[in-house]
Amino acid sequence: MSSLIEKLQSIKDRWIDVSQQIVDPEIISDMKRYVKLNKEYSDLKIIVDAYDEYSNVLANIDSSKEILSNEKDEEFREMAKLEFDELQKRRKDLEEEIKVMLIPKDADDDKNVIIEIRAGAGGDEASIFAGDLYRMYTKYIDNQGWKHDVMTMNEGTSGGFKEISFEVSGANVYAIMKFESGVHRVQRVPQTETQGRVHTSAASVAVLPEAEEVDVKIDPSDIKKDTYRASGAGGQHVNKTESAVRLTHLPTNTVVECQDGRSQLKNYEKAMKVLRSRIYEAEVEKREKEIAAERKSQVSTGDRSAKIRTYNYSQGRVTDHRINLTLYNLDAIINGDLGAVVDGLRMAANAEKMKDGLRDENAVN
Repeated sequence: MSSLIEKLQSIKDRWIDVSQQIVDPEIISDMKRYVKLNKEYSDLKIIVDAYDEYSNVLANIDSSKEILSNEKDEEFREMAKLEFDELQKRRKDLEEEIKVMLIPKDADDDKNVIIEIRAGAGGDEASIFAGDLYRMYTKYIDNQGWKHDVMTMNEGTSGGFKEISFEVSGANVYAIMKFESGVHRVQRVPQTETQGRVHTSAASVAVLPEAEEVDVKIDPSDIKKDTYRASGAGGQHVNKTESAVRLTHLPTNTVVECQDGRSQLKNYEKAMKVLRSRIYEAEVEKREKEIAAERKSQVSTGDRSAKIRTYNYSQGRVTDHRINLTLYNLDAIINGDLGAVVDGLRMAANAEKMKDGLRDENAVN
């Protein structure tokens, strides 16, 4: 109890300090610092409000105890007992809520993301499945009130995509979408199958936290830029001009292509955004693998090659293998109803973090 109060009080002290800083003219003139402090102020205020309510509940519990100890009037004692029971329940609820609030956030949780979907094993059916995943995500994104913008695409010969990448912007996008990275499998009778046999195909999903220029410094001399005529969808105008852009980051041999727009400049800007995010994500992945190796978390986002989920059409089943979650509402999920899956993953990840926090506290004590 005392350690929780001490932790909450230190957070409130920090919130008071930040609230004073954001009205300082010197800080207001530094936009990057001002925006960062404003974000911290908003995040801390949620915890501070819960702490204020928690302190009030504890004070009222003490008052109720005093009444029960000293009051002789039975009717008044009964009222005090009812209030005491309600306050005790609220105290327990608040403690659980605050514990969740105190779980350390990923440094990138507030970032927008770039999602890359690539067809894997399974030929044309894998491309069709990649298209299904893209549609599933865009419907979920629309339901969340987020925005999405296609960065680049390479269509499959029988539908879907060999590869598609798109930007997603909104509140806490990475926090919610980060566990989608990995290999997704589908088990069904392909559209291209004439004998009704069930095939297993796969597509990989990568969720990259979108990197700003301040996150990744790229020396322009380290980039090789090539332009070429776009192919596939986009219209005659695109194909007649060298609007498509290919960027190669020489130190890491990272290659990014973008041919979605008609403007070479816009394609270049999109390609740079993806390039920054891929280089940044490589560092994030390295860090997460180190954490996963240390903690052995079952809901790690560090292994992009891991098979994470199976969509079985004949059984109407979706199984997430990391948390042993099986749901029999495949039609709803593939049409964007990802809430139960996303919530299950986030709860499991938070439970892991809470366990880690307890282990760290016990080690200190």
